[in-house]
Parts: sequence; C-alpha cells; structure tokens
Amino acid sequence: MSTVHSAAQAVQLARELACEFATRAAAADVHATLPAEDVAALRSAGFFALSVPRAHGGSGLTLAECLAIQIELAQGSAATAMVLGMPLHIFGSANEHCPWLPNAFAHLCQLAATGALVNAVASEPEMGSPSRGGLPQSTLNAHNAGGYVLNGLKTWTTGGRHLTHMLVRVRHADTAAIVLVETGRAGVEWDETWANALSLRASDSHDVRFNNVHLPAENLIQPDCVVPGAPPNAWFPVMMAAVYLGSAIAARNAVIQFALERTPTALGAPIATLPKIQRQIGALDVRLMSARTLLEAAVQDWDGSAAAQRALYPRIVAAKYVVSEAANEVTDAALRIAGGTSITRTLPLERHFRDVRAGLMQPPSGDTALELIGRSALAEGGATANPPRAG
Repeated sequence: MSTVHSAAQAVQLARELACEFATRAAAADVHATLPAEDVAALRSAGFFALSVPRAHGGSGLTLAECLAIQIELAQGSAATAMVLGMPLHIFGSANEHCPWLPNAFAHLCQLAATGALVNAVASEPEMGSPSRGGLPQSTLNAHNAGGYVLNGLKTWTTGGRHLTHMLVRVRHADTAAIVLVETGRAGVEWDETWANALSLRASDSHDVRFNNVHLPAENLIQPDCVVPGAPPNAWFPVMMAAVYLGSAIAARNAVIQFALERTPTALGAPIATLPKIQRQIGALDVRLMSARTLLEAAVQDWDGSAAAQRALYPRIVAAKYVVSEAANEVTDAALRIAGGTSITRTLPLERHFRDVRAGLMQPPSGDTALELIGRSALAEGGATANPPRAG
C-alpha cells in the first residue's frame, strides 16, 4: 500500500531524498542511466501516488504542494524528478477532469498506490509532440482472437524500463485514443536512444517499440482523445517548471559553495570576498526569487475547477516560460562565475546547465507560450475596453 503523507511530511522527505539522489546524480549522468535506487526510494516513499486522491490510496496533495516537493527533489537530481513529474501530472490532472472511461481512473490510481510507475507515451518521430496536433502513426486494431493489437514507435518515453504501465496515444478508428500497456507484455521493446541527449541523460527517456502487442479490450481506456470543452492541463507545465527551477537552485548553491572555498594564491582570500562575485551571485538570487515567486503565485489559487483552469492557465504558462528562461540564464551565469573549472565534471554546474535546456523545448514553450499569453491578454482587453464613441 502507498504511504499517505501530509504536505509538510512529503516536503521534508523530498529534502532527504534529494540529498540521497545527489550522491548518485553525477555518475548517473555519466552513464546515462536512471538509478534503480532512486526509483526504489520513490516507490518505497509512496511518491508515485502523491497526487492520487486519498479515497484511492494516495496522498491527495494539491498542485501547489506537489510543486514544492518537485522543487526540492530536483535539487538532488533533475532527471529523477522529471521521472516523478510524469505520474504527478497524470493523476493530478485526471483527478480534476478525467478523460478516461468509467472505472479506469480508480484502477490506475490503485496501481499507483501500490507502487506502479505510470507515464503517458505520445510523441513520435514523424508527428513530434501531440501538443501541435496530428494523428499518431502508432495503430491499435482489432485482434482476431479478441481485444486489440498495437504496433508503433514512440519517442521520449521518460522512465524507460523502470515504467510498469504506459498510457499510449494511438490511432484507432481514425481518431486518437489512449490504450493502457503493461511494460512486461510480449512485443514491448526498448531502443536505448537517450544516452547522447544534451539534457536529463539519466531520465531514461528512450524510444519504445510496440510489435504486435496483444491487449485485452478493457485496456482501451479512452476511445477518443478529442474531448469538447476539456480544460487545459496545468499540472504538466507546473511539474516541468519545478524540475528546471530546482536544478537552477542547485546550480546557485553549488556556485556559492565554490565561491566560499575558491582561494586563488594571488588573492589570498575566497573569491566570495570580491564585490564583483557578490554582485553576480546577487543577480542570480534576484532572478531565481522572481521566477519562483511568479510560479508559486500562479498556482496558489488553483482549485481544479473549470473556471479556475481557464482563468489561471495563461498565468501558469507565463510562469513556466519565465522559469525556463531564468533557469537557463542562472545556470549560464553560474558557469561564468566559476570560470574554467565549471566546464569540467569537477563541479555539477555543467550538468545543471545542460539539464535546464530541456525546458526550452517542453510545451508550452517559446513562441507558442507567448502567443497563448498574448491571446489571453487581447481577449481580456477586448472584454474590458470602453466601446468607441459615436461621431
């Protein structure tokens, strides 16, 4: 059974786990392998069910509470926090607006509460991310012996072989659908493609192939992904932003420790005594404080209601955009402060610098994010503007 936590207990445990994960993070990055010990620790702590409702065996934590936990964990390992972010956003969002067939939510929650690691598997080489539209090339067709047969290739499957269940987006009856796939089924094969990735190398975000995977009929949990009037999922951008913010905070902490210890012979004192270094670190803190404050404020009033989702989602997208930009700026500045040593593995700064780059790619990002924010502002302005005067 899952361990049920209060928010305060979960945050404290996240701090302890982050310290443990940090001892393995450098080696995990070098070997491009998600540590089995990290996954086991998250499972033992009941963290895969933090956003699962208490009625279904989870901790029932809110978006703001899960945000705080993710920021702590990511300071130890951004890659491991990214893996945890997947079930957090899946169950948190589904609890607010469940798109699955009756009984599927309860079933999946019970799986998570007993230690299952679940992720949504949607992106493909040709289609890219489904956030930009398009039907999957992966197909789900009726099987002669009953049930269905799944064929296809998916990319960026965070968690890799450590996943126990995947929610796979497929083409079924000429529409996009979701099918539940247990990773131990015959025909599920992994292509370990992630080792040379720039960011989050230890997240095991490999490709997965489905070769004539036979599935029972009840595994089709969402026959149609088009849900008219469905509110946006705020959990995904918030959980992802938390990972990059936590990694940037870790870079800030590492460069401060370096400045306190680095004592050049010519100076005869730590470089932390130099006003220039003090100003540069002060600039880091201002950037991080601003980004964190915006992100926390954006989720503070989130209650999962449809009205709140539509009203607050542009703010959350803005916060995710600001956090991603800030994380990139802070980790870049940390490299400059530490100098030549920072581009070697002697310090963790180059890993943090690489890891946060992924935030620039995850939706909603870049121009897409700004367009969404701009449309919201224009709509609000149109609703409140004074009507033009006649004559």
